[in-house]
Amino acid sequence: MDYVTEPRRLRRRRRHAPLLLLILAAVVVMGLLAAVVLSLRDRRSQQEPEADPHAGQVYVNDGANMVWLTPHEGFPVSALPQEDFRRDENEDGTPGQRVRYIGADYATRWGVDVSNYQGTIDWAALKAQGVEFAYLRIGLRGYGEAGTLYPDRSFVRYYEGAQAAGIDVGVYMFSQAATPLEAAEEALYVQQLLDGRELQLPVYYDWEPVLQEDSRTLDSSRLLLTAQARVFCELMERAGYDAGVYMNRQQGYYRYDLKTLSPYKLWIADYGDWPDFYYRFDVWQYAADGRLDGVSEILDLNVEFVPVG
Repeated sequence: MDYVTEPRRLRRRRRHAPLLLLILAAVVVMGLLAAVVLSLRDRRSQQEPEADPHAGQVYVNDGANMVWLTPHEGFPVSALPQEDFRRDENEDGTPGQRVRYIGADYATRWGVDVSNYQGTIDWAALKAQGVEFAYLRIGLRGYGEAGTLYPDRSFVRYYEGAQAAGIDVGVYMFSQAATPLEAAEEALYVQQLLDGRELQLPVYYDWEPVLQEDSRTLDSSRLLLTAQARVFCELMERAGYDAGVYMNRQQGYYRYDLKTLSPYKLWIADYGDWPDFYYRFDVWQYAADGRLDGVSEILDLNVEFVPVG
């Protein structure tokens, strides 16, 4: 039988062919595996999105910065959107003193709050400009170690002038209480200073931090501060007066347990053309630099909200 001897180069190629096929198969398999892994990874990322780090939180202006906060449980939120407010303009086009609510859910009134600092006040002039109510400081506690209680020297004069002008009156006590017992002492002191006078508006507990080295309130805790406000308000209500708590945004967000204070009125200091405090409130202090005829010094301006229906 005749045959032709196969060239050596061809025999070498045939020996290499299985190896090349194995390498090619391995590359194909690895590519398929990579595609499967990527597909599973994409599917997993679609099925299991990354957790939202701010789930259940709200983004608010706390008076210093925009921050994420976990809302107080069991306390209603504000129903006052920005578009429901308009500031008056003066004849020359500059911003006026009054901010008006133009929504339909609340009836509102415009008012001021004053202390002895404002000096002589022409209450009839305030009434003529549209002022309908006034909160008068009735007393204060010193911020030093002694914590002495003082009456506001202008309270009686302001009370008589406002009432004579047909302006409704409420009062506030500037507190530096360091314990619930001292808050109770302040409530009894307010009752003593009122001496049976009629009020058309609530009595407010106005605790404010004093950032002095000798301040007696630097280390007040949230729990203690809430207890003090609750004691003050309860004692005022037992005496027959409506009661509430004055606070700024940071106190409302960080210092007070609002759910505990829900039975009482809230008066919030939130300066601007509309109130962006997250929670519900009854009185909004929108300016601390108001200028009105009849008062030589600057004064605080406020809007009171009463739900309609």
